[in-house]
Amino acid sequence: MPPVALVDPATIDTSRVLIDREGIRLGNPQRFEMEQLTAIISCDPERHLIIGYKDVGYDEFWIRGHMPDYALMPGVLICEAAAQLSSFYCHFINLMEGGFLGFGGMEDVRFRGQVRPGDRLVLVSQSKKVNRRQTIFETQGFVGSNMVYHGRIIGVPLAGREVKPAEAKPTKE
Repeated sequence: MPPVALVDPATIDTSRVLIDREGIRLGNPQRFEMEQLTAIISCDPERHLIIGYKDVGYDEFWIRGHMPDYALMPGVLICEAAAQLSSFYCHFINLMEGGFLGFGGMEDVRFRGQVRPGDRLVLVSQSKKVNRRQTIFETQGFVGSNMVYHGRIIGVPLAGREVKPAEAKPTKE
């Protein structure tokens, strides 16, 4: 049985972009094929909650080789997208003071549905423990109202790796 949703997916408005891909790049160093976020649509530091999404294109690098004729987004990339969202949250609240939060581990990960080309994978991440030595996030992914993923992401600071200091600015409407 899936956990209770951190946010009711029916209430998530993906049409209003708070931070676009260029803004995400100010906080996350991933580029090219490894950029797994399209937009941030909500960030609530009081609730330690961030919501973003990945539009899964028909030209993703993994489509040709990951089960040709029935392309499914690999679970490791779903986890990576959730980790990138969590890492961006730490940048957004300036937890790392110019540093970078790296992938430290995963716990209790489950895949409950498919993510296919053409889907919008909506990701929700809520920090349960935030400090400079380790962060723990409960993360969930949805396609429509269907929870397709959930798991705990553990983040750790990466020594010697800094993202150029810049402030992520919301997209103008």
